[in-house]
Amino acid sequence: MRRLSLFLLFVSSVFAAAPAKPDAIVAADGSGQYTTVRAAIDAAPQLTHAGAGHWTILVKAGTYREIVYIQREKRFITLVGEDAEKTVITYDLFNDYPAPDGKPISTFRTPTVILDADDFTIENLTIANTAGPKKGQALAIRVDGDRAVFRRCRFLGYQDTLLVNRGRHYFEECYIAGSTDFIFGGATVYFERCQIHTLLGGYLTAASTPDFAPYGYVFNHCKITGETPELKTYLGRPWRDYAQTIFLFTEMSANVRPEGWDNWKKPYAEKVSRYAEYGSTGPGANPAARVKWAKPLTEAEALALTPQKVLGGSDGWNPVK
Repeated sequence: MRRLSLFLLFVSSVFAAAPAKPDAIVAADGSGQYTTVRAAIDAAPQLTHAGAGHWTILVKAGTYREIVYIQREKRFITLVGEDAEKTVITYDLFNDYPAPDGKPISTFRTPTVILDADDFTIENLTIANTAGPKKGQALAIRVDGDRAVFRRCRFLGYQDTLLVNRGRHYFEECYIAGSTDFIFGGATVYFERCQIHTLLGGYLTAASTPDFAPYGYVFNHCKITGETPELKTYLGRPWRDYAQTIFLFTEMSANVRPEGWDNWKKPYAEKVSRYAEYGSTGPGANPAARVKWAKPLTEAEALALTPQKVLGGSDGWNPVK
């Protein structure tokens, strides 16, 4: 991606150093205890509560072509790469890929990484699906656990790159690239200082927020960019009727369509979808031209949407320490 260097300018500091004393080391060249990420995760202990300790897995620079499944029992683990651009987990499954019975595997079985565990952290890694733009739905990651944290990671794909399916998640200084609906799902998610990069135009988000959930996606101090100047993208469309997506203080390139949002040919969604923005800047910020069914925020409402407010839930979770 010829504009990938923008990501380096967007991150506020150099990637965090690898942990001084990881509990396990993955190295493709055989210099660690494991040569695959999946093997290291499978061997990690099952920590049942926060007081039981924490387990850190260092992944050395290299390309790991594998499907990584992180089962529900693998809580309180941090998976940290040596360098986000040089530490890559990748695979290339796609929606119509034939299963052993000859039938398509379907979208939800295409992820390179599947995260089912709660209280899991991933840092300084690239997670990619390289099926390409002509293969349709092809996920880089599917997140089903609760209280997941991603810092300084890159998520690369085209259609349906990032499925935040359920739970609460926090993304900080991440780079997310795709084309159609490439951030989607029903989870509650806070994106802090992330770069959202459209490769072919389309739709940045496709939230499916349940009607009972107070929050869906919040993008705070993020940046929207495009692979080429002529590409056009919507901020989002409602996969489910009550979708909620909010952009706060986000720099928007001219790739963002003036109308901002699309109703996915569902007029009823215009009545119940919860789309808003506040403090947008850049040539893609055009409040006067936005669809009339997007709801404006006041300054007080915008400033109240902190990570702790959005993600706190009944347990008071605060991923920002």
